[in-house]
Amino acid sequence: MDFNKITESDSHYDHLEKMSVRESLENINAEDKTVPLAVEKAIQQIEVLTEKVSEQLKNGGRLFYLGAGTSGRLGIVDASEIPPTFGLNHGIVIGLIAGGDTAIRKAVEFAEDSHNQGWEDLKAHQIGINDIVIGIAASGTTPYVIGALEKCNALGIPTGCITCNLGSPLHKTAKYPVVVIVGPEFVTGSSRMKAGTAQKLVLNMISTTAMIQLGRVKGNKMVDMQLSNNKLVDRGTRMIMNTLSITEDEAAYLLKKHGSVRVAIELYKNE
Repeated sequence: MDFNKITESDSHYDHLEKMSVRESLENINAEDKTVPLAVEKAIQQIEVLTEKVSEQLKNGGRLFYLGAGTSGRLGIVDASEIPPTFGLNHGIVIGLIAGGDTAIRKAVEFAEDSHNQGWEDLKAHQIGINDIVIGIAASGTTPYVIGALEKCNALGIPTGCITCNLGSPLHKTAKYPVVVIVGPEFVTGSSRMKAGTAQKLVLNMISTTAMIQLGRVKGNKMVDMQLSNNKLVDRGTRMIMNTLSITEDEAAYLLKKHGSVRVAIELYKNE
């Protein structure tokens, strides 16, 4: 390999088994504090990728996350949270993981080593040039992800990535790469830790900003959220109360009548 695989470098700490619980926790926390600073250094790359994601979604395309292991699970988590949080239809932001849904809970051995399966999984969703695919891999070497992005590039489908190794094959393959260099993990090679945290932060930034760009946030409120439990109904009621300066009973009535914070506010103002 012609790059330094930092995510596999030896930890800055040794003899972990001799540390007290407090020492372990403090040292892990000390490492975790460095992650947002590493993300900050990648803001320009995140901006370029997010702008492309927003563009594709505005044009009716979809956002696919593709990964293996922890990276795949993080993509699925982010994708699954978009409909309830922002009211976007299911199937517009999609998370795919090497090994299929079984791998969400239990590792599927060698699933990530197939150079072709990632593309096959995308094909099952009728992937097209209006869509965009973000490959997620801390190492930047996962064949499942790289093979899929290579095929997308050949067909003119936009590609991005989130990785933690500068100059990795994934970094070089993605057209809109994001590289967050978090350094060695507390437990050598355990990229579910700092690398996973970095990936989660970047995913939050990309999807939240894209949803704002799509008009799914008004002021600072999730006006299109799905009212799927009592907590969210209460939150929606408070949004309507504060926005319209009306009583709780009036807000609750409007929310129940219209089933949407956005619609309740807009129709009230137009009456």
